[in-house]
Amino acid sequence: MSKLPADCLNEIFEYFEDKKEIIISTPSLKPPLFNYITFIKYLSIDEINESIKNLFKNQEPTSRSVVEQEIFKMIMRQASLKELKFYYHINHFRNSTFSSYPGAIDCLKNLSTFSCYSDIYPEFFYQLSQICHNIQSLGVQFRSDISNGLADLISVQQNLKYLTIHQSYKCLSYIVPLLTKHSTTLIRLQINGTGNYESLLFISNFINLRELILSFDYEYVFEDFRTLQDVTFPRLRVLKFPNKCPNHEYLIKFLENNGKNLEEFDIDITDNSLNLAIAKFCPNLKSLFTTFLDDEVDTLKTILHRCQGLEIIKVWCGVWLREIYLEEIELFDVVARHSPRNFCELRLCYPYNVQFDITSVELETFFQSWKDRTPRKSLSFMIVGYILEVKEEIMKVIDQYIKLGVIDKFKIIKDYEEN
Repeated sequence: MSKLPADCLNEIFEYFEDKKEIIISTPSLKPPLFNYITFIKYLSIDEINESIKNLFKNQEPTSRSVVEQEIFKMIMRQASLKELKFYYHINHFRNSTFSSYPGAIDCLKNLSTFSCYSDIYPEFFYQLSQICHNIQSLGVQFRSDISNGLADLISVQQNLKYLTIHQSYKCLSYIVPLLTKHSTTLIRLQINGTGNYESLLFISNFINLRELILSFDYEYVFEDFRTLQDVTFPRLRVLKFPNKCPNHEYLIKFLENNGKNLEEFDIDITDNSLNLAIAKFCPNLKSLFTTFLDDEVDTLKTILHRCQGLEIIKVWCGVWLREIYLEEIELFDVVARHSPRNFCELRLCYPYNVQFDITSVELETFFQSWKDRTPRKSLSFMIVGYILEVKEEIMKVIDQYIKLGVIDKFKIIKDYEEN
């Protein structure tokens, strides 16, 4: 719960009217049935600020600031937060000492999830490091400045499990030394960035990693992945490369060492040799996102035969640049005839400006084939793309098979972040 119900603002309205600091025309409101503030577990500073801007758009900025401070004071006095997002300007709270409001210690002491910019004023990080020692999930968006207090906050955590780093400039040289203490507790590491000239070898220190997500915009960043190709992560279950990917030779060697335990593998760009390596080294996959070109239907069959625990597959469709992906009609036929018995979700992913373009007859043929499977699980059918239009006759077929119980769920996803 991040947005305050209107009833929660009654007390603040009355305060402002008494002080004559802000003129607010308020209808006659009954006292709230519940103390909504006490139910707040998640707080986003920027979302609250944006809501106040919209609510008091005709007021002066100084007046909006007063409202904001009073809301945060009320939250500090009455709530007990589990998650806090602090993505805001470096100087925004410098004079209001957000974490030193009355009640802040009780409000923040149980914080388990925290996300922030790297350049928040140091006093905030210092104050938070005195209160919060049990943050399990930390996300840091690194900017050109890094506050001195951030190191203190990271160092005092006792059980850091999940770390997300959004890179800007060379941030790893700053944060890696701080993670030594957390080498055995960290189980999920995600690094997003446009560039990284530093070694990825530090990842080998996290021997208990279960999830590793590396999202870089340029392939050259992955040249250092060769330092990881011989490292074994015995507990690794999820491996994702949402954008560019490492050299396939390095990655195949990595899968040879770590593929047996993988349950989820996502890679945006692949080739036939890598897909065959997936079939060979990753027999226990439950979810796979990969690419098959139009002449690689046999490789898809090989994966479906060898990965008998596979439940979800996500593939690219259509034509993109010079790549011609496996046609949907061939994909449908192979999935219906060769997918494992527990298979239950198919996602068709379309590149920018490529449309979902199959006939109702082709789709119905696939659904009927799925209906005739023995044994059969209901199928979730997803279409993912930037600009998608599904024709009325297609929707009629989908609705028909939903009613028959053949299709469990259908969804059009227009945001790749959901994929």
